[in-house]
Amino acid sequence: MSLKLLKASILIFLIIFIDQMTKYLAIKFLAPDGVVKLLPFLNLVYVENTGTAFGMFKFLGSGFFIFISLFAIGFLVYMYFKDSKNWFIYYLIIAGALGNIIDRLIYGYVIDFIDLHLKNLHWPAFNVADSAISIGIILFLYKNLKK
Repeated sequence: MSLKLLKASILIFLIIFIDQMTKYLAIKFLAPDGVVKLLPFLNLVYVENTGTAFGMFKFLGSGFFIFISLFAIGFLVYMYFKDSKNWFIYYLIIAGALGNIIDRLIYGYVIDFIDLHLKNLHWPAFNVADSAISIGIILFLYKNLKK
């Protein structure tokens, strides 16, 4: 196994482990209606997200999102083999997708629990997997737009 592939495997494992552990804690301590106020702009809440980002497209169902996620993972693995110097970006997104697939397979929805807000304006709740996906996409866009 190459060093990059070993690093990628460790990265994926760590992100999935942290994601699933934090979701377990959200279920244990926040479900169904708990709220923990950490900072003036940050709460921990429990949300069952049956849709995609921002809770959109709920009507499509978990099976559809699992299929799309697996397709995206396949594409990202292909991208890794074409452009392995950016392995970190691709595997951040893959790890996040896998974390959310695990939720959909176990629960039929994704568990979100991070609530960022400014007074009464709340960003849709998200989780560690969503953060990995978002960071990966931001890095991908930065990498490709700076050319």
